[in-house]
Amino acid sequence: MSQRRIKITPPLLRQMKRKSEKIVFLTAYDYFTARALDRAGIEGILVGDTLNMVFYGRENTLSATMEQMIGHTDAVSRAVSRALVVGDMPFLSYQVSLPEAIANAGRFLKEGGAAAVKLEGGMEMASLIRRLVEVGIPVMGHIGLTPQSINKFGGHKVQGKTEASRNYLAESAEALEEAGCFAIVLEAVKNDIAAKITATLKIPTIGIGAGPATDGQIMVINDIMGMDEEFYAKFVRRYFNLGEKLREVASQFSNDVKRGDYPRDSESYG
Repeated sequence: MSQRRIKITPPLLRQMKRKSEKIVFLTAYDYFTARALDRAGIEGILVGDTLNMVFYGRENTLSATMEQMIGHTDAVSRAVSRALVVGDMPFLSYQVSLPEAIANAGRFLKEGGAAAVKLEGGMEMASLIRRLVEVGIPVMGHIGLTPQSINKFGGHKVQGKTEASRNYLAESAEALEEAGCFAIVLEAVKNDIAAKITATLKIPTIGIGAGPATDGQIMVINDIMGMDEEFYAKFVRRYFNLGEKLREVASQFSNDVKRGDYPRDSESYG
């Protein structure tokens, strides 16, 4: 079996960090996108609660539901043979009580087919993460700009600018590692503190807007594909202008139909 087709697991990601091999995650929310990303050979696919914005067109992630997340995770998992599929636990699916958090996290594995879950929060989430890991649910942490806390932050603000913020991030990263996280997402974090955390931890850091020193990178597939022509973030590199291309295709199809050029005889059942 080629190295590219070896099934990705949390221990393998940790091994990649030890070897200084970069780790690549992308988001996906549907079967065919996930299949294409898996065949590209990336290490992980996150079924992010960002689907609430990029799939359902809502302003933020807060109203994403467990039913939505499980449904999309199931579609992604059925398309994937190699990448590690991680289900994103939505707002209030794990903060209310420990039993509810365990039950909801377990649904991602039992019903969604995911291999792990991701949840947001720093050291305050350590005891919950420890319990999830104890019952057999691998957990990816997420610190820095945590979108489910967007109202607390007062917007999409870079983290790690103050000494208090830097200390919280560093202490939280160590606490999450100690609790059993197999990796930690660092979002919108100053480059220097992201580098410090990465050097300190034995588990991989996966950056999004956290500079080049992290062990890997994750991006929202819609962003790097240019699906939303009006969206801009400093850390996003667009590899394609899908929104523009979709408009061009729709316009061309419309013109072909209106002038009678579609369907042709060769495209019809005579």
